[in-house]
Amino acid sequence: MTGVIVIFVCLFAPLGILWLTYRFPFLNKIGAVFIAYAVGCTMGLTGLVPNTPEVRMVQTSIVNYTIPFAIPLLLFSANIKSWLTLAPSFVKSTVFGILGCCIAVMVGFLVCGRGDPEKYAAIGGMLTGLFTGGNANLASIKMALGVDDTVYVVTSAYSTILSGIYIVVVVFFGKSLLRFVLPDFPSDKMRGNDSDVAVENYDNQLFYGLFRKDNLPTLFISLLLSAAIVAVGAVVAYLCPKDLFQTIFILVVSTLAIIASCFRRVREMKRTFEAGTYLILVFSIAVASLVNTGTLATVDTNIFVFMTLVTVGAMAFHVLLSAVFRVDTDTTLACSVSLICSPPFVPVVASVLKNKAIVGPGIAVGLFGYAAGTYIGFFLAKVLLIL
Repeated sequence: MTGVIVIFVCLFAPLGILWLTYRFPFLNKIGAVFIAYAVGCTMGLTGLVPNTPEVRMVQTSIVNYTIPFAIPLLLFSANIKSWLTLAPSFVKSTVFGILGCCIAVMVGFLVCGRGDPEKYAAIGGMLTGLFTGGNANLASIKMALGVDDTVYVVTSAYSTILSGIYIVVVVFFGKSLLRFVLPDFPSDKMRGNDSDVAVENYDNQLFYGLFRKDNLPTLFISLLLSAAIVAVGAVVAYLCPKDLFQTIFILVVSTLAIIASCFRRVREMKRTFEAGTYLILVFSIAVASLVNTGTLATVDTNIFVFMTLVTVGAMAFHVLLSAVFRVDTDTTLACSVSLICSPPFVPVVASVLKNKAIVGPGIAVGLFGYAAGTYIGFFLAKVLLIL
């Protein structure tokens, strides 16, 4: 019964959140995503959501199912022409993000890893794979390096905590802090060269009319198309090796959504981006509700400090390099989140930044990380043992 209540809250709480942001201007300034995370964290930390295997399975299922459906909806209105104007900045930012992660791992290893170099080199390698690709790379590097199961579980658990804290900091403070050292996102890249390349941004009434009767037929069609894309992606990924399922699945879903966006009738469907963002709010509540006091109960201080240094350092070095080479704030945040937290979190950041132009390129950055992260992490783990 508790699982049913969790599903109900995650699915319908965004309606209340959107009404509040529409009704009260100061909440609109805070943002619906912020409020969704606050609701989810409150549910988890106060015990309103019991920390039982059954309930966590429900929470995880919501997290896993909402993002694949959200990605096509968010990309249907994309225009590939506008991506081409973003490519140089995103390529530079991706290189800076990966380089920043590697530098942070090396610094963290020199500070914390001298006492047990083999263990910390392995953790550093796994973190590099994780922060340049995702959990699939974390598991791959674990297997490649023969990492002990206990070390792997600890690394995975702590990375979940730190990534959660990181995404909250980005969501709440990222834009405000980085705008002092990085340039703003160029407005001409939003507009493109003509009206056909225009990139629609948020306004104060983004969700107004989303569920109006005249919008429901188009909304239903877009959901069916999204479901079809997800189904094809799942089938293709199922036919591939199991350890590549997540990578192939996201790649196929994103690719098919981009192909669909090439058709004007798909690209001009109304409210698809808003519908995808609604699912992001569902996702935000569910993923934030996974945080609980039990998760934070036992901490290996040295490993946690090492991983904290890597997480903070990866972002710091990324920002420093972006500042030197004048990469804008939105691009830097999108690339950093895509690499550190994985591509599904890019739409969350796009919602906060009120800039959907970064969704497609940001996801592409993470997909590149999925492909390259295992090799980079494995190589760096070997390099650390030489230091």
